[in-house]
This record gives sequence, C-alpha cells and structure tokens, in this order.
Amino acid sequence: MGSKLARLSITLALFLATLGGALADPTRTDSRTMTYHGGPIMEGSENVYFIWYGCWTQVGCGGADARYNDLATVTILNDFMYSLGASPYFQINAGYPNDYGRTPSGALLFGGAVADSYSRGRTLTEADLAGLVADRIVAGDLPQDPAGVYVVLTSSDVTVADGATEFCLTCCNLHGSGIAFGATFRYAFVGNPARCPGHCASQFQGVASPNANFAADAMASWLAHALSATVTNPAGTAWYDRYGLENSEKCEGTFGPTQIVTNPDGQPAEANMKLGQRNYLLQQNWVNSKKGHCALNSSL
Repeated sequence: MGSKLARLSITLALFLATLGGALADPTRTDSRTMTYHGGPIMEGSENVYFIWYGCWTQVGCGGADARYNDLATVTILNDFMYSLGASPYFQINAGYPNDYGRTPSGALLFGGAVADSYSRGRTLTEADLAGLVADRIVAGDLPQDPAGVYVVLTSSDVTVADGATEFCLTCCNLHGSGIAFGATFRYAFVGNPARCPGHCASQFQGVASPNANFAADAMASWLAHALSATVTNPAGTAWYDRYGLENSEKCEGTFGPTQIVTNPDGQPAEANMKLGQRNYLLQQNWVNSKKGHCALNSSL
C-alpha cells in the first residue's frame, strides 16, 4: 500500500476506533474467533434490489455536492452490483455455514432498481428504511423475494438519525429487517458520503479515486461491507465475534495490498480490485478460518 493511502487508512482506523454503535473498532481484530450463534443466514444466492432515494438526477439537487447525486454515480454503482456476485471477494462469505452446513454461495444477482423521491422526507429512521422498502413491495414496484436484499441508497441531502444510530457520526451503512405482506425481508442502507467525505470517504481525502467519483467509489466499498454482513448475519443472531462485530466490521478501514491505476480523468489512483471493467478500492472482509484474518479473497 502506498504511503499516502496508508496514512489515510490509519486516520480512518483511529476515527472508527473512537466511535461506538455500528462502526467497528479495528483494534479488536486480534480476536480470531467468529462464533455462530444459531440464527439464520441467507443460504445460496441472493438477489439485490436498489432503491435510489432522494435526488439522483443532479438537476435540481442543488448544493456543492450535486455532481455526486447524478446518473454517473448511479452507473458506477449499478456496474459494481452486476460484477460483485461470484467474485473471489464476495465468496469469502461462503465460509459462514449454519448448523446444517449450508452457506451463502457467494453469488449475487442484480434484480433491478426503482427511484423514490423523498417519500419519507430527508431525515429517516430505521423504521422509515424498512417502511419505504415495504411500500415498494406492496405497490408492486419490487418483487417480494425471500432471497432478496433491498438496498436503500440515499442522496447526500438525506440522513438517517435514530437514537444512537446516525449516518456520518456512528455509521456509514447498516442493515436490518422489515415485514411486507406478513413476510420478513432484509434491507441495507448505504448513504452518500458526499455529505461527510471526511468520515465516510476518508480514504479518498486529498487523493483521486479509481472511478474519478469519490462518492460512488466509497459507496461501493460500504455496499460490499453491508451485503457481506447481511448474508452472514441477517437477523443479528448468526455470525459475530465476542465484541458483537460482524465479519466485514472486523476489517473496517483496512484495504490490503493496492496498486496504482489510471482513473477516467487520467489521474493515478489506488485500487485493490478489478470487477468487470472498473477498478475499486474495497475494505477487506474477514476470512473465517482457523487463523482468521482480513483479506480480499479467501486464498490470501
């Protein structure tokens, strides 16, 4: 890892270490034990659905960060979702079995996306996140899918604030459950770090990002983080360590080996993975082995 990114990673780690709630404490990764607590995992392959919440057209979004609420950001994250499933990176999650030996397959299918223009305002609670997903299922805009993960991606003028949970202060993403038509569904939230680049995109402060869009690049990393936790610990009762950290939380703020790539603006940028035609800088995930460790794939 280059010295500049290393310094930024250390800064991010120190910042995370000061926070409670959903943000992990990287100093706790010396605990090698991930324990299965008997709860459900998401077996096999999952289907992922996006809900683009807020303003994602740039026109009319306003503010200095409007360019990060645009269709270019949407395209980068759509491309990422098409490529993440079955990658060696996401297959790390196949190392988390239930009592019957069944595991997530490491595969994901992108099932499509819908837009939601502030149906529940600009400050959301966790109940709002679940509610707006349920609204889309009930309306028939998205299918009711027991193998689905519904991801709410918010524009930078939207926040989540619910007790100890607050986007930009205690979390950059989260996951949970809701109910539609009497059946449980799983959702994840990923906020736009253009709202707080020093907190949720600090790896790109003062440096270029792989796709020349720091918000989309940081969101891709948090999206991978949220999906890994969702498939291995969807109800909070399956896989976590003695501190309550989920697999991806144990590696928060760490990126592993990187290389220099040229981004679309012709700038040098650090990346650690190529998926499809794009480069990304993703936080590592926890390899669930006898000598557990953070890595970008289970063979490292």
